[in-house]
Amino acid sequence: MGYIKSAALEDKGFVVLDSYNQELDPKEWLDIEYVDWKSSGDTRFSPLASAKGEIECNGFWNHVPPRTDKDGVWIDSQVEKAPILTRRAQEPGANVGRCRVIELQPTPYGECLYNLHQDDNNRLNPDGTGWVVRGFFNLTDDKDSYFVLRENRTDPSVEYRIALPAGAQLIVDTQRLWHAATHNGTEPRYCLITSWESGPELDAYIEKYNGTQDVENYEVAQEILDAGYEEQARRDAARAAYYAAKGQQAKLAMSEA
Repeated sequence: MGYIKSAALEDKGFVVLDSYNQELDPKEWLDIEYVDWKSSGDTRFSPLASAKGEIECNGFWNHVPPRTDKDGVWIDSQVEKAPILTRRAQEPGANVGRCRVIELQPTPYGECLYNLHQDDNNRLNPDGTGWVVRGFFNLTDDKDSYFVLRENRTDPSVEYRIALPAGAQLIVDTQRLWHAATHNGTEPRYCLITSWESGPELDAYIEKYNGTQDVENYEVAQEILDAGYEEQARRDAARAAYYAAKGQQAKLAMSEA
């Protein structure tokens, strides 16, 4: 049968929406409660909706009973402090799973490439229902920062770099695309991330805000790109060597037992 997916994301796996007038928002993201939760880079997260309405960020499938990333429970204490962020996450009318604000410390391009990852959004998602994607609403004005999207983690031939000024909005199939953010600021970057179920509600929202895949890549000097590729390869090799050594040690321990 297959999943219900948004045609707007079919080609490149993402769309960029009209920019939001972020200057109208109070800094709600500074008032809500954060927990240490590592993603790509040096991060903390502040959940607005979670599996059971608790201030935690675990995947819904890690709870009892396990379930897919849908039907998130809004956290009253967080929603009270961040009503505008909550309304923005609810505006499409699509089913919401996890909803949270990420706090990302400065992250150069090479580290971003090493951090590229795919999300496990659709574990336990029943066939024939809507595919879960994620919305990213940039809250802080990070004019020198950009979101990196790739079809293949180590292949830069298809790399989209989306600028992240205040109010930048994009929706990404993060289970398809490898993604992470390059943050070239001195202060933390804040972004609202919402898991949405694909379907007619989300399609209408994308159309309302003129979702498009035709955006120019954020321009980055070739020497920075080349240095980033080298840093990713260096870190990948170091990680592979570390796990290879651990494997050899485990084999040696077993042989001596």
